[in-house]
Amino acid sequence: QVQLVESGGGLVQAGGSLTLSCAASGRTFSSEVMGWFRQAPGKEREFVAAIIANGRSTYYSDSVKGRFTISRDNAKNTVYLQMNSLKSEDTAVYYCAARDYNNLNVRKNAYNYWGQGTQVTVSS
Repeated sequence: QVQLVESGGGLVQAGGSLTLSCAASGRTFSSEVMGWFRQAPGKEREFVAAIIANGRSTYYSDSVKGRFTISRDNAKNTVYLQMNSLKSEDTAVYYCAARDYNNLNVRKNAYNYWGQGTQVTVSS
């Protein structure tokens, strides 16, 4: 089992920045692919970014590419999502997820463990 706890959400003006953190405990964090997803009201949960176990490969959705950066610190069992140039359409609950297999995947059903989510609200 992997337990995930997100933090860092909040209210920010359009064009601003936020950094989300996800602290993991339980199974060996360093062997898990980590992902960030988000869900806006009335919409499906969608993929945002993912990073493989050693941090050397990442993947982003087109909607955030160039604005968001995913990273991880395996010594701290933590994954981060740096969000810059935020837009109102980035408003959502952001979820951290872990995947047992060490290959990147954008499907939410491919992830085995989920955090409780953290709210990000971008005001225009």
